[in-house]
Amino acid sequence: MSNAHHIQAAQDFSKARGKAMLSRMQHFMNVDRDRLLSLNDVKEILKPKSETYRGMKAVPIDLIVGSEGRYRDFNKYFLPRSEHLRQRWERVDMAHIKDIILPPIQLYEIGGVYFVRDGNHRVSVARAQGVEIIDAEVTSLSSEITIKPAMTRADLSKALIAYEKKIFYEKTYFGELTLCTDLDFSAAGMYDVIYNHILVHKYYLNEGVTGEIPFSNALVSWYNNVYKPIVDIIMEERLYLNFPDRTPGDLYVWIVKRWDLLKQKYGVGFSAYDAAREFSQKYGNARKGLRGFLARLFDRLINKGRK
Repeated sequence: MSNAHHIQAAQDFSKARGKAMLSRMQHFMNVDRDRLLSLNDVKEILKPKSETYRGMKAVPIDLIVGSEGRYRDFNKYFLPRSEHLRQRWERVDMAHIKDIILPPIQLYEIGGVYFVRDGNHRVSVARAQGVEIIDAEVTSLSSEITIKPAMTRADLSKALIAYEKKIFYEKTYFGELTLCTDLDFSAAGMYDVIYNHILVHKYYLNEGVTGEIPFSNALVSWYNNVYKPIVDIIMEERLYLNFPDRTPGDLYVWIVKRWDLLKQKYGVGFSAYDAAREFSQKYGNARKGLRGFLARLFDRLINKGRK
């Protein structure tokens, strides 16, 4: 190998590392914008139910947005984040300089973008050299969510929540029946929780009644007699100020869980309205430290409810 190739590869790596450091400084206020997506994180959020082998494809480099196992080694643009990557990166770069054809990389496709299964250094070098298309062996994972290349993990969570809201509203006609468009949550899986709340409410409405009450009637009754009174108190008491990253829907779920505990203590006659009032009196003037504790408690309750 010529010394010139070694020098060129070393310079290419140093240039890529410099760009990586610059990008890190530019995004220091929002590090997720510089972070390569982890396939495992994406799978945890989107929960693909199946995979399909697609074979060989020519894949646009710009659509490769993450990695299965090396997401800490490269940034969002597949620039090397560590000096320890130099030796292998330079070997791949020298092959590129000498026009040596390397084996195809292996990718997972999900939501219209790609994650590296094998070939992270080859993707990094290709991007650094301005390559636009790369040959890859592709396996697709099922997803109802379209992923845009610039998305972060937080963006994906928001996209999933928006998708769940769309499906819930379409399935239940919630907007048409209640004229409510802002049943929102900060965590995925909560619309299933609400659907179950409506089913439980329907069960109690059906007790002692001849004939089956339509789901739509139960939904309107739940909204008017359970959900809205609690949310009205949340807004009147400005409880949301104690939980700046949460929605009234989040607090509703928290209060209902609290309501279940209060009914066990005081009897089934303890109303949802009284539970909301109790919550207001107990936490309405919470100090900052207590707010943080309650927010963490809320997270645990939400996560427990999703299991």
